[in-house]
Amino acid sequence: MLLSSPASAFFPKQSLLRLLRKAVAIVCSLAIVLPMVVVPANAQRGKIPIVRDAETEALLKDYAKPIFKAAGIAHSEPEIILVNNKSFNAFVPDSRRMFINIGVLMEAEAPSEVIGVIAHETGHIAGRHLVRLRAAAANAQIIAVIGMLLGAGAAAAGAASGSGQAASGGAAAALGATSVGKRSLLSYQRGEEAAADRAALKYLNATGQSPRGMLKTFQRMSEQQLFSRQYADPYAQSHPMAQERYNGLLNQAQKSKYFNQPEDYVLQYRHDQVRAKLFAFSSHPSATLRAFPRSDKSPAAQYARAIAAMKSRGKGAVKEIDTLIRTQPNNPYYYELKGQALLEGGDPKRAIAPFRKALSFKPNEPQFLVWLGYALVGANNPAYLPEAERVLKKAIQRDSNSGVAYGQLAIAHGRQGERAEADLATAKGLMVRGDFDAAKRYAARAQKSLKRGSPAWVQADDIVAYKPPDLPNRR
Repeated sequence: MLLSSPASAFFPKQSLLRLLRKAVAIVCSLAIVLPMVVVPANAQRGKIPIVRDAETEALLKDYAKPIFKAAGIAHSEPEIILVNNKSFNAFVPDSRRMFINIGVLMEAEAPSEVIGVIAHETGHIAGRHLVRLRAAAANAQIIAVIGMLLGAGAAAAGAASGSGQAASGGAAAALGATSVGKRSLLSYQRGEEAAADRAALKYLNATGQSPRGMLKTFQRMSEQQLFSRQYADPYAQSHPMAQERYNGLLNQAQKSKYFNQPEDYVLQYRHDQVRAKLFAFSSHPSATLRAFPRSDKSPAAQYARAIAAMKSRGKGAVKEIDTLIRTQPNNPYYYELKGQALLEGGDPKRAIAPFRKALSFKPNEPQFLVWLGYALVGANNPAYLPEAERVLKKAIQRDSNSGVAYGQLAIAHGRQGERAEADLATAKGLMVRGDFDAAKRYAARAQKSLKRGSPAWVQADDIVAYKPPDLPNRR
């Protein structure tokens, strides 16, 4: 069919094949990074605002653990990464990472709503949708390329004959072919979204959890789309409209014997705590006090008000935080908050004790280790520096992506006269932040004073030789 079209008169068979081969090669190279280009490629450039919080991350891990096990991916458990964005969204760029906006936790009233989101994204990972999406993208692009060639041939024919109508018709065909290719891919993505929804239901049933929260999420999304969907082209959407997804899941969800299963009390308590915490840290203190007035005596409200006090008064809020601690003297995150208030309030020496207390409950929590190392360095006492170095190295062993840990480790080395080690730690921290040029400069400087062939010298050499991937700059 291809060679019988008008394009064959202007694109000889060999030339056409060469163009197609080139197009396919380009498409395949793009397809390799397609799942990364949508947003996660920007994450590697530091454009996604990542937020770290030990309490929230621990809760999400507990939500995800049974789901990952049911999906058969517990052996390669994806890392859950928090994004500092209040919109309700989550995505997976590959099989190793799952990004969840803080807005998911802030909007979700119950744990089952967040668990439903995690189950859906797990469906994408377990179903290898991201791998197959590359092939689908390539096929869709090939459809568009062929259409563009045919359209270009028709336009050339019109120009040669002096027919403006024929030329404009060819241009329209070219644009139409691109649209067909795009719609083909979007249709494929809609199919994968539906498959992930079905997989999520399966995981929830396998773990004895209710799908009500998942339905509530789609109901909320449907209400938000109520106005926009009447103007939307359903065939130009990468995700099915929320109402369509809700309708597709409702009957199957109601068949679950766990449909009326109540929320887990302990998880609900932790969920409420995290919601209040995220709201308080991401809002102005006055907004927090309006949302959680003094008349609200719930633990979550007390937590939110203590955070608001810390944000507005720094170490002046310690008394209020101590009152909070008395309500739960074994809560490590309350001691973390007290240490943060003292550290950010300019009293790092007093912050050491509450961070030690937090670690007494969770001795391997890397973020607590970073906080303690930060306070030990900030206390500006030479006697504390060896411990600070040990603590920060332990934190890095458990979480190698902490730029703060590397920065404080560099200061600890520098104050002990270890300039080469300080430069190497600085270089590693810059690598984590994506500032590769500056990292190379510090690593090269470190190499000059390090013993050639030593582990530290090799690490510096690896940084100097590193070549970042050439990712396309797309949005």
